[in-house]
Formats: sequence, C-alpha cells, structure tokens
Amino acid sequence: MSLKKYLGPLSSDNPILVQTLGVCSALAVTAQLKPALVMALSVTVVCAFSNLIISLIRNTIPPRIRIIVQLLIVSFWVILVDQVLQAYVYEISKLLSVFVGLIITNCIIMGRLEAFALSHKPWPSFMDGLMNGLGYGLVLIVVAFFRELLGSGTLWNIPVVPHAWYEAGYLNNGLMILPPMALILVGTIIWIKNSKTRRAK
Repeated sequence: MSLKKYLGPLSSDNPILVQTLGVCSALAVTAQLKPALVMALSVTVVCAFSNLIISLIRNTIPPRIRIIVQLLIVSFWVILVDQVLQAYVYEISKLLSVFVGLIITNCIIMGRLEAFALSHKPWPSFMDGLMNGLGYGLVLIVVAFFRELLGSGTLWNIPVVPHAWYEAGYLNNGLMILPPMALILVGTIIWIKNSKTRRAK
C-alpha cells in the first residue's frame, strides 16, 4: 500500500470532509480545544487498534456474526479508553460525557472495519485506522480552534485576546460555542476543500 494511500484520510479522502462521517461528535465536542483533542486521540486509538485486532482474526470470523464481533472489539477499546480518561483526565472526561461511549457507534470506525480490516493484513489495517482517526481529529482541532478563539477569547483555556480589545469594545461571539456554528464551520471547510479540488482538476 503506497504512502499516498495511507495519507489519503488527512486530505483527499478525509472521513468528515469527503465521506461525511463522524459529524455528530464534531459538532458536540469542539467548543474547546482540550476536549476536541482528547476526543480525536480517543477515536484514533479505538479505530487503529480495532482495525488491527479485526484484521488479525478476520479469517476466523463467521460472516453471519461479523458485525457482533466488530462491536465487541470496538466496545473493549472504548471501555479501555474511557477508563484511562476517567483515571488521568477526569475533568475532560466529564466534559466529553456520553460521547466517549458513543465512539462504539462512530461510522468511521465501523466503516473502516467493514471496508478495510476484514480484507487486509494487520499492518495496513492498523495504518488505515490510525490515519482515518488522525484525519477525523484534524478537522475537530481546526473547528475547535476557531470556536474557542472566537467564542471564548481563549485557546486551551488560556486568554489570548488582549484585555485592551475588550476595553475598546470587542466582544466574544457567543454564537461560536453553540452547536449550529460547528456545523457551519464544518460546512465551510468542506466548501473550501471542494473548491480547491475543482480548481486542481
């Protein structure tokens, strides 16, 4: 498998921008950078290692129960990730709330298991899951950057807008921290990407 194919999810075949998968969590956890980054890492870990395990046992899974087996494997990794988050970053774990558990139903993960891991060897499957998770995370971080900066005047909960701006009348845009603005930002990024793709062709 070529390096270009591995890197596809970071650009030309991004799971959110091209395949329109995983959008719900992109809207829900991107009001701040911290939870967005943790969610991105969580999905990446689950996607990469679920792909790896399914690829390793793909020849022993009866076709009629393959979805059940996939859900069991994904559930194991989601529970493991959730426990680690609760143990080491409890406050962020609370912010993410049910969305960590809902990784089990993330279309990106199930899609890669079905489309790739069941028919490829372990290393390519691991890399496919890793890159799709990173592609998903890249969009989350970009959206969270603008939402937190424009909506709260902070980055990583650190104030970055000069106090003098507020004294001069600057106001944070409260709409940016509402879910509809996340959808608008994702839509804008998709529009920019599609425009560049058309010009390149």
